[in-house]
Amino acid sequence: MSESRVTGDMTLLDIVRIHPATETVFRSRDDQAGECLLCRALFETVEAAAERYGLDLDELLADLDRAAGLSSD
Repeated sequence: MSESRVTGDMTLLDIVRIHPATETVFRSRDDQAGECLLCRALFETVEAAAERYGLDLDELLADLDRAAGLSSD
């Protein structure tokens, strides 16, 4: 696979810019975060946002890869 996976050091903005389909993954976490992730954490890394909002980083990255079409499953 030529495209690289989504990583924890990428910002939410970069991920959505490169892989627009990932927006739904972030939106699906808004309730758990208690606010709109793309509104409040757009310039944060995925790792920082996951820590700040108590999200499971590994699960989030896997869901982002799937939405971006980068998952092998």
